[in-house]
Amino acid sequence: PYLVIVHEAVDMSVILATAGYDHKIRFWQAPSGVCSRVLKFPDSQVNKLEITPDKAFLAAGGNPHIRLYDVDSSKHSDPILTLDAHTGNVTSLGFQRDGRFFFSGSEDGTIKLWDLRSTTPSRSFDVKAQVRSVCLRCDRDEIISGDANGNVKVWDLGMDGGGGSNSSSSTGSPPTKRDGCIAETRPAGRRTGGCLIQTAIQSVDISSDSNTLVAVSNHGTVYTWCPKAGVYFDAPKPKNSFRAHSQPGSYCLHARISPDCLHLCTTGSDGMVRLWDTKTWKLVQDLQDSKWVWDAAFCADSSYVVTASSDSISRLWSLRTGEIVRQYHGHQGAVTCVALNDSSF
Repeated sequence: PYLVIVHEAVDMSVILATAGYDHKIRFWQAPSGVCSRVLKFPDSQVNKLEITPDKAFLAAGGNPHIRLYDVDSSKHSDPILTLDAHTGNVTSLGFQRDGRFFFSGSEDGTIKLWDLRSTTPSRSFDVKAQVRSVCLRCDRDEIISGDANGNVKVWDLGMDGGGGSNSSSSTGSPPTKRDGCIAETRPAGRRTGGCLIQTAIQSVDISSDSNTLVAVSNHGTVYTWCPKAGVYFDAPKPKNSFRAHSQPGSYCLHARISPDCLHLCTTGSDGMVRLWDTKTWKLVQDLQDSKWVWDAAFCADSSYVVTASSDSISRLWSLRTGEIVRQYHGHQGAVTCVALNDSSF
């Protein structure tokens, strides 16, 4: 069942959680806006939340710990698992659809793969730069990362610390072996006065049909590619690029492709939530949030989006009307992340 806005019984198949700088994770009854549970994240802010596909567990990434919580247990607030292999802010989390593993990216410059049965990572990839964003390609065992040096890299999960694979780069150089990295490009670099100016890649995402890959720089430029079988960056330049957040001094904070693959949602420090058509890359909707919008999550049928804002409020938006349907009050600081799972998987 998809997220449905009703006023009667709470639909327990909808899991909505938010977290931020107040060291609290809050679970919400999505239709009513009532907070149903509060968990403490003791030693840092929470940077990222992710719910397992079966809705059994919630993963929370902080600085530097990752903690897993039981979604169904209202009596126990302690994590069932704490992972401490990272040494910097955890910026990305994600689960493989069948639950075989989950992955994390961190400002310590690594991407790690985890088995839920162990506190030791099963693999670790050295990105050689602070990792800002990581996503998983659903139809292949490959992970895409964006980093503070402006690189977009593709990692073969069957490789660890080197080994052969059909690697390629945006410059057309021969295949190379590089610690599991099978493709890379740097779309955001530019030269000014003979000096290379590096722009960080703030967010990466790939559509569920694997036909659209996007990377967004912290200054609000969106770069797009159409991945082919085994080939990501077959030309020196992206297929498309455009400014999503162009207000002077503004930053792009997050980007997410909708589950139906039709829209890209970008959020920024300008308080805007913007929806872009993934076929034409034209702006189709502007949602005016408040202050910095750190994160956004679509519902399963792509008809609603939940945003996390630095004004301590999360908001549920109808993409049909462009209006706020619910506001979730309770945090005592900036809300930096949101996780929503209302799928029937």
